[in-house]
Parts: sequence; C-alpha cells; structure tokens
Amino acid sequence: MKIVIAGAGAVGTHLANLLSKEKHDIILIDQDPAKLEEPGSRFDLLTINISATSIHGLKEAGVGAADLVIAVTSDESRNLAICMLSHSLGAKKTVARINNSEYLDPKYQRYFQEMGIDSLIYPERLAAQEIADSMKMSWVRQSWEFHDGALELIGVKVRADAQILDRKLKDFGEEDLPFHVVAIKRKNRTIIPRGNDMLTEGDLVYFMTTKKNLPVIRTLCGKDNYEEVKNITIIGGGKAAVQATMLIPDYMNIKIIEQDEERAKQLTAMVHDRVMVIHGDGRDMRLLVDEDIKNTQAFVALTGSAETNILACLAAKRMGVRKTVAMVENLDYVDMAESLDIGTVINKKTIAAGHIYQMMLDADVSNLKCLTVSSADVVEFIVGEKSRAAGKEIRELDLPAGATIGGLVRNGEGILANGTTRLENDDSAVVFCIDTEVKRLEKYFK
Repeated sequence: MKIVIAGAGAVGTHLANLLSKEKHDIILIDQDPAKLEEPGSRFDLLTINISATSIHGLKEAGVGAADLVIAVTSDESRNLAICMLSHSLGAKKTVARINNSEYLDPKYQRYFQEMGIDSLIYPERLAAQEIADSMKMSWVRQSWEFHDGALELIGVKVRADAQILDRKLKDFGEEDLPFHVVAIKRKNRTIIPRGNDMLTEGDLVYFMTTKKNLPVIRTLCGKDNYEEVKNITIIGGGKAAVQATMLIPDYMNIKIIEQDEERAKQLTAMVHDRVMVIHGDGRDMRLLVDEDIKNTQAFVALTGSAETNILACLAAKRMGVRKTVAMVENLDYVDMAESLDIGTVINKKTIAAGHIYQMMLDADVSNLKCLTVSSADVVEFIVGEKSRAAGKEIRELDLPAGATIGGLVRNGEGILANGTTRLENDDSAVVFCIDTEVKRLEKYFK
C-alpha cells in the first residue's frame, strides 16, 4: 500500500515506524525539517519537507495515488483540510486526527464522509475509554469487551496466592474451566502458550472468557479481596482527563488535581458536578493525605510527563491504592513502567495506531487493539462465506505460531475456542497475535 502520513509528531512518527516495518510505501511529510531528520534516518520511508495543506505539496507527495492518507498534525483544522484536499486529488481513504469529541457523534459521520474524510481519530478520547474500562474491574490490568460482553479479554497480574500457578494449562482444559489463556507476558517476553506451559508468579496473563465467568477467574487469581472502585483521584487535567470523566460510570466519585491554577478554573466549568477539581500538585504526599487517599480505590496519573506519572503511581501504591493507571507517552518507558509494577499503562500512540491499522485490512475486521505492554494485537475478524476458515476446525487452519483464536461470537453468543472448534460463516473470531503481521492473518478470513 502507498500511505502518506502528514505530521511528523509523536503519533505520525510512531505510525510511520510501525507501517514501514511491513514494507508499505510510506511517505512522511512535515513543514518542519527538524522533525523529519530522525524518522528519515531510522526508518524505511521517504520524507518530504512541505506544507501538507499546499495542493502543490500534496501532489508532490503523490496523494492522488495513495491508498491511505493519515493527517495527524497537531492542528485539527489542518488535518481536516489535508484529508479533504487529498480526497479531491484522488486518495482512496483518509483519516484525520481531531481534538473535538463532538465530531465523533454518529449523526455527523455522513457529513464528514461527504467531505472525503473516511475516519476521525481522537487519541485522547480513545485513551479515556481505556481508562474508563479499566475502572470497572479493580483486579484487572486491561480489559476489552466484544459484542456487549459476549466475550471478554482480560489481563490479570498473578501473585503468589493465585490458585492457578505452577499447573499445566492443559489441566485447566481437562477440568473444563471456563476460560482460555491466550497469552502470557513474562518479564519482557509475550508468549502464546501451549498445553504444557505453566503460569508463574508475576506473569501478566490474558484470559478469554465470558462475562458470567469473570468471578471464576477472579477467585482463581486470588483477587477476591480487591475492593471495587468507588473513588478515583486523577492528577493532570488535560484533555484525556476531561474525556475520562465523561466515560467513567456515574456511581464513581472523581477528584482531579491540577497544578496550573488557570487550567483548574477552566476544568470546573468543563466537568460534571460529581467531579471535584483541586488546584495543587498531585505529587505532594501531604495533599494526597489531606484528600483522603486512603479511601481512594483508583489513582490515575495523566500529566504530560511520563516520569511524573510513573513516580506518582508508585507513591500511590505505597500509600495503599491498589488500582493505578499511568499515561506513558514515551514508548521507551513502557516496559520500565510494567517492570515497576505500577498497574495499567496507557499509551495514546499505540491505541491510535490500532484504529488506523484497522482501515488498512482487506478482510472484514470489526475491532483491532494494540496491547501497550505486550507488543501484541487483538483482532476481531468476521469469517467470510468463501474464506479459508469457513467450515474448518481451528487446528486445520495451520495458523502462524504467533497467533491463536481465543474465542468466537456466533449469533450473539460467546464461544471459547479450542483446536476442534469449527468456524462458520459470519462468526466473529477474536485472534490474539504476536511476532506475526496482522496482514498475514487476512488470508484465512476474507
């Protein structure tokens, strides 16, 4: 595919890196030559120093022959203009980064499509959704729901008191336990396990299950004593924090601690009445004590500094908060944050990349997520009537070693998958994959 990326900021550079590894024809454009130096020297792509809102510049970048144009500059208006111009010049698909959640309202979707904008990406909104989802189960690091809970994928850190440690995974199958272990993150390695593999203390284990069976996993992982989230403290009152307050369930109480006095005043008018805004430094232990941190079940660090967020979560853990979430924008820090056991790690670049990557696939894909701490993807493929997978048992597909089908949704019902599970037309197959390109899995389903 020929892909033009406008904007060599953090999101654009990350996307360029990911996509260039898959041998796509990538052109990265930016009007600041300094931003193009590093990606131009490190990645397999072409950089062009031009203004992306210049018709002449877009023609020079070849958008007329582009399969996809991704506009991810820091300016929302520029991104919308780039996509509209690119569409007029002949680009097949366009995606624009925005910072106004109002544009995501479904009633405006047709309006943007008529302007030539196929998809809108608001990274802060996507991050906020993951934060809100992580609040629903205090004992889970990461969770994703498929088809209104027909299937659930959860990531759980297992401790020494977990009942499932040091037992072969095939034993769970023989006991007919209602889950499928689809992956294990062990230190810096993500493993697609086999029957003889065992879980060890400190593993981050990804379970595929159904909503009704979540309590079984909770007990087996020794998490029954985790208090449910009722009170949340957020430090950093940026866009992601504001969006999170809109998505977090209403029964939860929220405090936002913002260091900038003017921003704190603005927040008061921007958030719901149930949200308390406090002007102060969220790293100040005395302030956290005064704000009753001991009765807080979740602590979320969303400042612009990854270091501050990591250290703040560590401090909150020492003060007794079990559920902590850190925004870590520097990808080099993600593994470190996980090794420090700070809790849930959120990275806007990887979240946005998953949504954009979904547009590049030829197979029918209804969901794709990049897992921040595991260098892995979860993809929901729809089984096509004439696809290689239709009518086959999973073991007959000969999937790549780095991929496994965790479950299916058939007629709204979640089904946990094993080697003898037969795939049928229109099934939604949830595939967990590492060390393999998602594009390589398309041939089984389209």
